[in-house]
Amino acid sequence: MSEPIRNKKMDSISAPTPQNTPANAAPISSRAQQPGVGTIKEEELERAAAGLFAANPALVSMMQAKLSGLVGKSSGYVESLPVSVRRRVAGLKGVQKEHSKLEAQFQEEVLQLEKKYFAKFTPLYQARAKIVNGETEPTEEQVTVGEQKDKDDEDEDDDEETPELNKEEGKDVKGIPEFWLTALKTQPELAEMITDRDEAALKHLVDVRMEYLDRPGFRLIFEFEQNEFFSNKSISKTYFYQEENGYGGDYIYDHAEGEKVDWKSGKDLTVRIESKKQRNKNTKQTRVVKKTVPTDSFFNFFDPPKPPQDEDDATSDIEERLELDYQLGEIIKEKFIPHAIDWFTGEALQYENFDEFDEGDFEDEDDEDEDELSDRDEDEESDDEDDDTKPKQETTECKQS
Repeated sequence: MSEPIRNKKMDSISAPTPQNTPANAAPISSRAQQPGVGTIKEEELERAAAGLFAANPALVSMMQAKLSGLVGKSSGYVESLPVSVRRRVAGLKGVQKEHSKLEAQFQEEVLQLEKKYFAKFTPLYQARAKIVNGETEPTEEQVTVGEQKDKDDEDEDDDEETPELNKEEGKDVKGIPEFWLTALKTQPELAEMITDRDEAALKHLVDVRMEYLDRPGFRLIFEFEQNEFFSNKSISKTYFYQEENGYGGDYIYDHAEGEKVDWKSGKDLTVRIESKKQRNKNTKQTRVVKKTVPTDSFFNFFDPPKPPQDEDDATSDIEERLELDYQLGEIIKEKFIPHAIDWFTGEALQYENFDEFDEGDFEDEDDEDEDELSDRDEDEESDDEDDDTKPKQETTECKQS
Protein backbone atom coordinates (compact mmCIF):
# COMPACT_ATOMS: atom_id res chain seq x y z
CA MET A 1 0.00 0.00 0.00
CA SER A 2 1.13 3.41 -0.72
CA GLU A 3 2.00 5.56 2.21
CA PRO A 4 -0.32 8.42 3.01
CA ILE A 5 0.74 11.77 1.73
CA ARG A 6 2.24 13.77 4.55
CA ASN A 7 2.55 17.48 4.87
CA LYS A 8 6.22 18.20 5.26
CA LYS A 9 5.49 21.49 6.93
CA MET A 10 3.36 19.80 9.55
CA ASP A 11 6.13 17.28 10.23
CA SER A 12 8.60 20.05 10.84
CA ILE A 13 6.39 21.70 13.44
CA SER A 14 6.81 20.46 16.98
CA ALA A 15 5.26 21.54 20.22
CA PRO A 16 7.11 24.40 21.92
CA THR A 17 9.39 23.24 24.69
CA PRO A 18 12.06 24.97 26.75
CA GLN A 19 14.57 23.39 24.38
CA ASN A 20 13.13 24.58 21.06
CA THR A 21 11.63 27.91 22.15
CA PRO A 22 14.02 30.80 21.41
CA ALA A 23 15.02 32.99 24.32
CA ASN A 24 14.50 36.17 22.30
CA ALA A 25 11.40 37.11 20.40
CA ALA A 26 11.60 36.93 16.65
CA PRO A 27 12.63 40.23 15.07
CA ILE A 28 9.92 42.30 13.47
CA SER A 29 10.05 42.14 9.71
CA SER A 30 11.61 45.17 8.08
CA ARG A 31 8.51 45.46 5.93
CA ALA A 32 6.20 45.73 8.94
CA GLN A 33 5.15 49.27 9.79
CA GLN A 34 3.93 50.47 13.14
CA PRO A 35 0.66 52.38 12.95
CA GLY A 36 1.38 56.07 12.74
CA VAL A 37 -0.81 59.04 13.48
CA GLY A 38 -1.79 59.21 9.85
CA THR A 39 -3.27 55.69 9.93
CA ILE A 40 -5.61 56.30 12.85
CA LYS A 41 -8.95 57.35 11.45
CA GLU A 42 -10.29 58.79 14.72
CA GLU A 43 -7.53 61.36 14.93
CA GLU A 44 -8.04 62.24 11.28
CA LEU A 45 -11.68 62.93 12.06
CA GLU A 46 -10.73 65.07 15.06
CA ARG A 47 -8.35 67.15 12.96
CA ALA A 48 -10.95 67.56 10.27
CA ALA A 49 -13.54 68.64 12.83
CA ALA A 50 -11.11 71.10 14.42
CA GLY A 51 -10.37 72.60 11.03
CA LEU A 52 -14.08 72.86 10.27
CA PHE A 53 -14.80 74.65 13.54
CA ALA A 54 -11.84 76.99 13.11
CA ALA A 55 -13.05 77.98 9.66
CA ASN A 56 -16.65 78.46 10.82
CA PRO A 57 -16.79 80.40 14.12
CA ALA A 58 -20.47 81.14 13.50
CA LEU A 59 -21.16 77.40 13.52
CA VAL A 60 -19.37 77.05 16.86
CA SER A 61 -21.42 79.88 18.37
CA MET A 62 -24.65 78.33 17.12
CA MET A 63 -23.75 74.93 18.61
CA GLN A 64 -22.81 76.50 21.94
CA ALA A 65 -26.11 78.36 22.05
CA LYS A 66 -28.00 75.15 21.33
CA LEU A 67 -26.12 73.21 24.02
CA SER A 68 -26.51 75.95 26.64
CA GLY A 69 -30.23 75.94 25.95
CA LEU A 70 -30.38 72.29 27.00
CA VAL A 71 -29.01 72.99 30.49
CA GLY A 72 -31.69 72.41 33.11
CA LYS A 73 -34.14 70.87 30.68
CA SER A 74 -35.86 67.64 31.55
CA SER A 75 -34.62 64.40 30.05
CA GLY A 76 -38.21 63.30 29.58
CA TYR A 77 -38.10 60.65 32.29
CA VAL A 78 -40.50 62.40 34.68
CA GLU A 79 -42.92 63.14 31.84
CA SER A 80 -42.97 59.44 30.96
CA LEU A 81 -44.17 58.42 34.44
CA PRO A 82 -47.82 57.56 35.09
CA VAL A 83 -50.12 60.44 35.96
CA SER A 84 -50.53 59.31 39.57
CA VAL A 85 -46.73 59.18 40.06
CA ARG A 86 -46.24 62.60 38.45
CA ARG A 87 -48.82 64.01 40.86
CA ARG A 88 -46.79 62.70 43.80
CA VAL A 89 -43.59 64.17 42.32
CA ALA A 90 -45.32 67.55 42.10
CA GLY A 91 -46.35 67.17 45.73
CA LEU A 92 -42.75 66.54 46.76
CA LYS A 93 -41.73 69.71 44.94
CA GLY A 94 -44.29 71.58 47.01
CA VAL A 95 -42.81 70.11 50.21
CA GLN A 96 -39.32 71.11 49.03
CA LYS A 97 -40.42 74.71 48.46
CA GLU A 98 -41.61 74.90 52.05
CA HIS A 99 -38.21 73.55 53.10
CA SER A 100 -36.45 76.23 51.03
CA LYS A 101 -38.48 78.95 52.74
CA LEU A 102 -37.36 77.66 56.14
CA GLU A 103 -33.73 77.52 54.95
CA ALA A 104 -33.88 81.16 53.85
CA GLN A 105 -35.46 82.08 57.19
CA PHE A 106 -32.70 80.16 59.00
CA GLN A 107 -29.94 82.03 57.15
CA GLU A 108 -31.61 85.36 57.88
CA GLU A 109 -31.81 84.56 61.59
CA VAL A 110 -28.16 83.44 61.57
CA LEU A 111 -27.19 86.80 60.07
CA GLN A 112 -29.21 88.66 62.69
CA LEU A 113 -27.55 86.57 65.41
CA GLU A 114 -24.12 87.45 64.00
CA LYS A 115 -25.03 91.13 64.07
CA LYS A 116 -26.31 90.83 67.64
CA TYR A 117 -23.04 89.38 68.91
CA PHE A 118 -20.97 91.68 66.72
CA ALA A 119 -22.51 94.56 68.68
CA LYS A 120 -21.21 92.86 71.84
CA PHE A 121 -17.77 92.29 70.32
CA THR A 122 -17.38 95.91 69.21
CA PRO A 123 -16.50 97.36 72.67
CA LEU A 124 -13.80 94.69 73.00
CA TYR A 125 -12.35 95.63 69.61
CA GLN A 126 -12.36 99.28 70.66
CA ALA A 127 -10.53 98.43 73.90
CA ARG A 128 -7.99 96.45 71.88
CA ALA A 129 -7.35 99.40 69.56
CA LYS A 130 -6.76 101.76 72.49
CA ILE A 131 -4.21 99.41 74.07
CA VAL A 132 -2.43 98.76 70.76
CA ASN A 133 -2.13 102.48 70.00
CA GLY A 134 -1.07 103.44 73.53
CA GLU A 135 -4.18 105.45 74.33
CA THR A 136 -4.74 103.43 77.50
CA GLU A 137 -3.14 100.69 79.56
CA PRO A 138 -4.77 97.31 80.23
CA THR A 139 -6.34 96.82 83.66
CA GLU A 140 -4.78 94.54 86.25
CA GLU A 141 -7.68 92.14 85.81
CA GLN A 142 -7.12 91.95 82.03
CA VAL A 143 -3.41 91.30 82.55
CA THR A 144 -4.08 88.59 85.15
CA VAL A 145 -6.57 86.79 82.91
CA GLY A 146 -4.24 87.12 79.93
CA GLU A 147 -1.31 85.61 81.84
CA GLN A 148 -3.30 82.56 82.87
CA LYS A 149 -2.11 79.49 81.00
CA ASP A 150 -3.86 76.34 79.97
CA LYS A 151 -3.55 73.34 82.28
CA ASP A 152 -1.27 71.53 79.83
CA ASP A 153 1.08 74.51 79.72
CA GLU A 154 1.04 74.80 83.51
CA ASP A 155 2.11 71.17 83.94
CA GLU A 156 5.04 71.66 81.57
CA ASP A 157 6.19 74.92 83.18
CA ASP A 158 5.83 73.92 86.85
CA ASP A 159 9.55 73.26 87.22
CA GLU A 160 10.62 76.41 85.40
CA GLU A 161 11.41 79.51 87.40
CA THR A 162 9.65 82.67 86.29
CA PRO A 163 12.20 85.45 85.79
CA GLU A 164 11.59 88.73 87.56
CA LEU A 165 10.24 91.42 85.25
CA ASN A 166 11.63 94.92 85.16
CA LYS A 167 8.52 97.10 85.18
CA GLU A 168 10.56 100.16 84.25
CA GLU A 169 11.77 98.59 81.00
CA GLY A 170 10.15 100.00 77.85
CA LYS A 171 8.20 102.72 79.59
CA ASP A 172 8.93 105.10 76.75
CA VAL A 173 7.44 102.68 74.17
CA LYS A 174 3.92 103.65 73.16
CA GLY A 175 1.36 100.85 72.83
CA ILE A 176 2.44 97.79 70.83
CA PRO A 177 4.61 98.86 67.88
CA GLU A 178 3.85 97.26 64.49
CA PHE A 179 1.08 95.16 66.03
CA TRP A 180 -1.01 94.88 62.87
CA LEU A 181 1.94 94.42 60.51
CA THR A 182 3.23 91.55 62.65
CA ALA A 183 -0.22 89.95 62.77
CA LEU A 184 -0.65 90.28 58.99
CA LYS A 185 2.74 88.70 58.31
CA THR A 186 1.86 85.76 60.58
CA GLN A 187 -1.37 84.92 58.75
CA PRO A 188 -0.13 82.80 55.79
CA GLU A 189 -2.67 83.85 53.13
CA LEU A 190 -2.32 87.54 53.96
CA ALA A 191 1.46 87.37 54.33
CA GLU A 192 1.77 86.22 50.71
CA MET A 193 0.42 89.59 49.55
CA ILE A 194 2.90 91.71 51.53
CA THR A 195 6.09 92.84 49.80
CA ASP A 196 9.15 94.42 51.38
CA ARG A 197 8.06 97.81 50.06
CA ASP A 198 4.60 97.40 51.63
CA GLU A 199 5.98 96.95 55.13
CA ALA A 200 7.07 100.58 55.40
CA ALA A 201 3.46 101.68 54.81
CA LEU A 202 1.79 98.93 56.85
CA LYS A 203 3.81 99.98 59.90
CA HIS A 204 1.40 102.93 60.08
CA LEU A 205 -1.67 100.66 60.31
CA VAL A 206 -3.41 101.40 63.62
CA ASP A 207 -6.61 99.33 63.38
CA VAL A 208 -8.45 96.79 61.24
CA ARG A 209 -12.20 96.51 61.75
CA MET A 210 -15.38 95.55 59.93
CA GLU A 211 -19.03 96.51 59.84
CA TYR A 212 -22.20 94.99 58.43
CA LEU A 213 -24.19 96.68 55.68
CA ASP A 214 -27.90 97.43 55.67
CA ARG A 215 -28.16 94.96 52.79
CA PRO A 216 -26.43 91.54 52.80
CA GLY A 217 -22.69 92.18 52.87
CA PHE A 218 -19.89 93.64 54.99
CA ARG A 219 -17.16 96.29 54.88
CA LEU A 220 -13.51 95.93 55.94
CA ILE A 221 -11.83 99.11 57.20
CA PHE A 222 -8.06 99.59 57.48
CA GLU A 223 -7.24 102.68 59.54
CA PHE A 224 -3.84 104.39 59.22
CA GLU A 225 -1.99 107.13 61.02
CA GLN A 226 -0.50 109.99 59.03
CA ASN A 227 2.25 108.70 56.75
CA GLU A 228 4.41 109.57 53.75
CA PHE A 229 2.67 107.21 51.31
CA PHE A 230 -0.98 108.29 51.02
CA SER A 231 -3.36 110.85 52.44
CA ASN A 232 -6.19 108.43 53.31
CA LYS A 233 -6.94 108.13 57.01
CA SER A 234 -8.68 104.85 56.26
CA ILE A 235 -9.01 102.53 53.26
CA SER A 236 -12.09 100.33 53.01
CA LYS A 237 -13.27 97.43 50.91
CA THR A 238 -16.91 96.37 50.68
CA TYR A 239 -18.22 92.89 49.84
CA PHE A 240 -21.75 92.66 48.45
CA TYR A 241 -24.03 89.62 48.34
CA GLN A 242 -26.87 89.06 45.92
CA GLU A 243 -30.34 90.08 47.05
CA GLU A 244 -31.80 86.63 46.39
CA ASN A 245 -30.67 83.63 48.38
CA GLY A 246 -29.09 80.69 46.63
CA TYR A 247 -29.88 77.00 46.82
CA GLY A 248 -30.25 75.99 50.46
CA GLY A 249 -30.88 79.58 51.55
CA ASP A 250 -27.20 80.57 51.50
CA TYR A 251 -26.13 84.09 50.60
CA ILE A 252 -24.36 84.28 47.24
CA TYR A 253 -21.34 86.54 46.80
CA ASP A 254 -21.89 89.16 44.10
CA HIS A 255 -18.92 91.54 43.90
CA ALA A 256 -16.50 93.72 45.88
CA GLU A 257 -15.65 97.41 45.68
CA GLY A 258 -12.46 98.97 47.02
CA GLU A 259 -11.78 102.54 48.04
CA LYS A 260 -9.29 104.48 45.94
CA VAL A 261 -5.90 105.05 47.56
CA ASP A 262 -4.76 108.68 47.29
CA TRP A 263 -1.06 108.08 46.75
CA LYS A 264 1.37 110.89 47.32
CA SER A 265 3.71 111.81 44.49
CA GLY A 266 6.18 109.02 43.75
CA LYS A 267 4.90 106.82 46.60
CA ASP A 268 2.49 104.50 44.78
CA LEU A 269 3.42 100.99 45.95
CA THR A 270 1.27 99.26 43.33
CA VAL A 271 3.53 100.35 40.46
CA ARG A 272 7.23 100.45 39.72
CA ILE A 273 9.30 102.58 37.37
CA GLU A 274 11.15 100.90 34.51
CA SER A 275 13.94 102.86 32.83
CA LYS A 276 14.97 102.16 29.25
CA LYS A 277 17.70 103.79 27.16
CA GLN A 278 16.88 104.84 23.60
CA ARG A 279 19.37 105.99 20.94
CA ASN A 280 18.48 108.43 18.17
CA LYS A 281 19.35 106.91 14.78
CA ASN A 282 20.34 110.26 13.27
CA THR A 283 22.01 112.18 16.10
CA LYS A 284 23.21 109.08 17.99
CA GLN A 285 22.17 110.79 21.20
CA THR A 286 20.69 108.67 23.98
CA ARG A 287 17.81 109.37 26.29
CA VAL A 288 16.27 107.54 29.25
CA VAL A 289 12.57 106.74 28.96
CA LYS A 290 10.74 105.90 32.18
CA LYS A 291 7.61 103.78 32.14
CA THR A 292 5.21 102.94 34.97
CA VAL A 293 4.22 99.27 35.17
CA PRO A 294 1.98 97.45 37.70
CA THR A 295 3.66 95.39 40.40
CA ASP A 296 2.69 93.12 43.28
CA SER A 297 1.54 94.87 46.43
CA PHE A 298 -0.73 94.31 49.40
CA PHE A 299 -2.61 97.45 48.38
CA ASN A 300 -3.83 95.74 45.20
CA PHE A 301 -6.31 94.15 47.61
CA PHE A 302 -8.28 97.42 47.44
CA ASP A 303 -8.58 97.16 43.65
CA PRO A 304 -10.56 93.90 43.34
CA PRO A 305 -11.15 92.12 40.02
CA LYS A 306 -14.35 93.02 38.22
CA PRO A 307 -16.81 90.21 37.46
CA PRO A 308 -17.49 89.75 33.73
CA GLN A 309 -20.62 91.47 32.43
CA ASP A 310 -21.26 88.73 29.88
CA GLU A 311 -21.02 84.99 30.50
CA ASP A 312 -19.07 84.66 27.26
CA ASP A 313 -16.33 86.88 28.74
CA ALA A 314 -15.90 84.65 31.79
CA THR A 315 -12.56 82.84 31.95
CA SER A 316 -11.03 80.46 34.45
CA ASP A 317 -8.45 83.11 35.38
CA ILE A 318 -10.99 85.79 36.31
CA GLU A 319 -13.12 83.23 38.15
CA GLU A 320 -10.12 82.11 40.23
CA ARG A 321 -9.19 85.72 41.04
CA LEU A 322 -12.76 86.50 42.13
CA GLU A 323 -12.87 83.41 44.32
CA LEU A 324 -9.49 84.18 45.90
CA ASP A 325 -10.51 87.79 46.55
CA TYR A 326 -13.68 86.66 48.32
CA GLN A 327 -11.77 84.08 50.39
CA LEU A 328 -9.32 86.75 51.57
CA GLY A 329 -12.22 88.95 52.66
CA GLU A 330 -13.77 86.08 54.61
CA ILE A 331 -10.42 85.29 56.28
CA ILE A 332 -10.05 88.88 57.47
CA LYS A 333 -13.67 89.02 58.65
CA GLU A 334 -13.97 85.62 60.32
CA LYS A 335 -10.43 84.83 61.51
CA PHE A 336 -8.08 87.78 61.44
CA ILE A 337 -10.08 90.58 63.08
CA PRO A 338 -11.64 88.49 65.88
CA HIS A 339 -8.31 86.84 66.83
CA ALA A 340 -5.73 89.51 65.99
CA ILE A 341 -3.75 89.01 69.22
CA ASP A 342 -3.40 85.29 68.48
CA TRP A 343 -1.98 86.10 65.04
CA PHE A 344 0.39 88.63 66.63
CA THR A 345 1.75 86.03 69.07
CA GLY A 346 1.58 83.19 66.53
CA GLU A 347 -0.71 81.06 68.70
CA ALA A 348 -3.38 81.07 65.99
CA LEU A 349 -1.16 78.92 63.79
CA GLN A 350 -1.66 75.87 65.99
CA TYR A 351 -5.43 76.25 65.83
CA GLU A 352 -5.33 76.59 62.04
CA ASN A 353 -3.29 73.38 61.68
CA PHE A 354 -0.33 75.24 60.19
CA ASP A 355 2.87 73.35 60.91
CA GLU A 356 5.74 75.29 62.40
CA PHE A 357 9.24 73.99 61.89
CA ASP A 358 12.50 75.19 63.31
CA GLU A 359 15.35 75.87 60.94
CA GLY A 360 17.39 73.33 62.88
CA ASP A 361 15.01 70.57 61.81
CA PHE A 362 16.23 70.86 58.24
CA GLU A 363 19.63 70.67 56.62
CA ASP A 364 20.72 70.98 53.03
CA GLU A 365 21.18 67.73 51.17
CA ASP A 366 24.46 69.00 49.72
CA ASP A 367 25.83 69.57 53.21
CA GLU A 368 24.81 66.05 54.18
CA ASP A 369 26.58 64.64 51.13
CA GLU A 370 29.69 66.64 51.97
CA ASP A 371 29.62 65.27 55.53
CA GLU A 372 29.39 61.73 54.18
CA LEU A 373 32.29 62.36 51.81
CA SER A 374 34.42 63.86 54.58
CA ASP A 375 33.66 60.87 56.83
CA ARG A 376 34.58 58.52 54.00
CA ASP A 377 37.85 60.38 53.39
CA GLU A 378 38.69 60.18 57.08
CA ASP A 379 38.06 56.43 57.04
CA GLU A 380 40.32 56.01 54.03
CA GLU A 381 43.04 58.07 55.67
CA SER A 382 42.80 55.98 58.83
CA ASP A 383 43.06 52.80 56.73
CA ASP A 384 46.20 54.16 55.08
CA GLU A 385 47.69 54.95 58.46
CA ASP A 386 46.93 51.42 59.66
CA ASP A 387 48.64 49.99 56.58
CA ASP A 388 51.74 52.05 57.30
CA THR A 389 51.99 50.70 60.83
CA LYS A 390 51.78 47.05 59.73
CA PRO A 391 55.09 45.26 58.84
CA LYS A 392 55.53 44.78 55.12
CA GLN A 393 55.80 41.23 53.83
CA GLU A 394 58.49 40.50 51.27
CA THR A 395 57.29 38.99 48.06
CA THR A 396 58.85 35.66 47.12
CA GLU A 397 59.23 34.25 43.66
CA CYS A 398 57.85 30.86 42.86
CA LYS A 399 60.65 28.51 41.96
CA GLN A 400 60.19 25.42 39.92
CA SER A 401 61.85 22.40 41.25
